[in-house]
Amino acid sequence: MSIEKLRFRKWISLVAIFLAGIASLSAAEPKSILVLVTGADKMASGKPTGLWLEEFAVPYLALKEAGYKIEVATPNGGASPIDARSKPTPEQAAAWKEAEKRLSDTKPLAAIRAENFAGIFIPGGHGVMFDLANDASAAKLIQEFDTQDKPIAAVCHGPAALVKVLRKDGTPLVKGKNVAAFTDDEERAVKLDKEMPFLLETKLRELGARIDKKENFAAYAVRDGNLITGQNPASSEATAKLFIEAVK
Repeated sequence: MSIEKLRFRKWISLVAIFLAGIASLSAAEPKSILVLVTGADKMASGKPTGLWLEEFAVPYLALKEAGYKIEVATPNGGASPIDARSKPTPEQAAAWKEAEKRLSDTKPLAAIRAENFAGIFIPGGHGVMFDLANDASAAKLIQEFDTQDKPIAAVCHGPAALVKVLRKDGTPLVKGKNVAAFTDDEERAVKLDKEMPFLLETKLRELGARIDKKENFAAYAVRDGNLITGQNPASSEATAKLFIEAVK
């Protein structure tokens, strides 16, 4: 065998080893999850609002424990406002310290591409009703997750981000789906029904969703295909669990 052929075979072997190494690294790369949160700090009336911390921190920690990389985004980037009513206990504050820190510097939606993530999780807080519910860029991004057959999760007021989302065929994303969300009765119970641009449960029903709910403030989450939704803050853990099962 000529020296040239030996050199060529050696080169081919080195290339094969190199490509195998890249494939191995890619296989070991943890999946990335996008967590989309509100950037709204005021209601239309001027009352303060924002993200409900539990609905971000609990899923964040569950996703981290499951080994996922997490990117946090808001419509315009920067800090996500935390609703003062969701102030944690001292024990929660210690456990949620890292999660809360991630809210201080989020990515803008313009920098996000659905193809870079295995799924999207949308926490609530009344702030979602005043920005994500009407954000065309957010609706388009969520549509891309649906088109790419990737899990979409939302908890409490998080499903408000779904009301403008259409499938590629033009039908509402939630049409015909079992959906849990903050109920009209729960909204009345916290005396904020008059402050909302719409009642979330009613809006979802109008879009053709099949509302699946329990008694006020009970923990409850439901999965319908790649759509995972939770009823209220207490449902954060259950929603995250179903989401993680869907992503695997």
